Amino acid sequence: MVTIAVCAETKKDSVWITNGYAGLKLTQVSFTNWATGGDNAFAFDLQGTYQADYKHNKHIWQNRIELSYGLNKTKSEITKKTSDKIYLNSNYGYEIYKRLYLSALLNFQSQFTRGYDYGVNPDVYVSQFMAPGYLMTGIGFTWIPNKFFTAVLSPAAWRGTFVLNDRLSDEGAYGVKPGKRLLSEFGANLKLEGRYEFLKNMTLYSRLDLYSDYLRKPQNVDINWEVQINMVINKWFSTTLTTNMVYDDDVKITLSDGRKVKRVQFKELLGVGLQFNF
Repeated sequence: MVTIAVCAETKKDSVWITNGYAGLKLTQVSFTNWATGGDNAFAFDLQGTYQADYKHNKHIWQNRIELSYGLNKTKSEITKKTSDKIYLNSNYGYEIYKRLYLSALLNFQSQFTRGYDYGVNPDVYVSQFMAPGYLMTGIGFTWIPNKFFTAVLSPAAWRGTFVLNDRLSDEGAYGVKPGKRLLSEFGANLKLEGRYEFLKNMTLYSRLDLYSDYLRKPQNVDINWEVQINMVINKWFSTTLTTNMVYDDDVKITLSDGRKVKRVQFKELLGVGLQFNF
């Protein structure tokens, strides 16, 4: 396994603070006349994150992008996707009180390619770019008590779930009505975001999103909680751990017996390898 990463944190004059990383994880296993058995395998995972924060006088503008894509191939099985993510977030605020800002939020999430539920049917895709795609915009308040933590409350937030695929749309996937391509919701969103170096060269980033639709089952709160831990071992090596827990009342998981039920979704990714910092 080899991970090649580039990390950076820079300051542009006194109003911009930027930080980010880009990495490539490679895994390769080969067997020849191996008595105890095994399967040749190759995998890669691309990851990138970039954040640019602007602060000047009473104005703030926070921007974040996260991208990832990974595949795994073994000799005996088909190529399988292991990660696929597009996340874009922008938040502008104007200070109305000490560390409290009147703000506007714009957020977009989707994926690059088709996804399959390999445990149910590896030949039928269950997702693709913009199926689903999530777009949210809202106005409210941003509170930044210190450099480690940000809370964004948007009591007036519109969220659109797009399913721009005929078959998935006809099936009513991801909460849209059968045959429709958009689920439109209006409610409240709370985003809690923190970034803290709790030990030297060990950084924790956590983001929790809570959304409630005023017009339809407001008691059912959608949850998206992501945690990223980056541990720099030395100048060349690092370890990254990412977890993501999701609960969406509109998303149903297909079981092996064909039933579709609501479930908590969880994903974990651990990578250890070579890292270059500058």
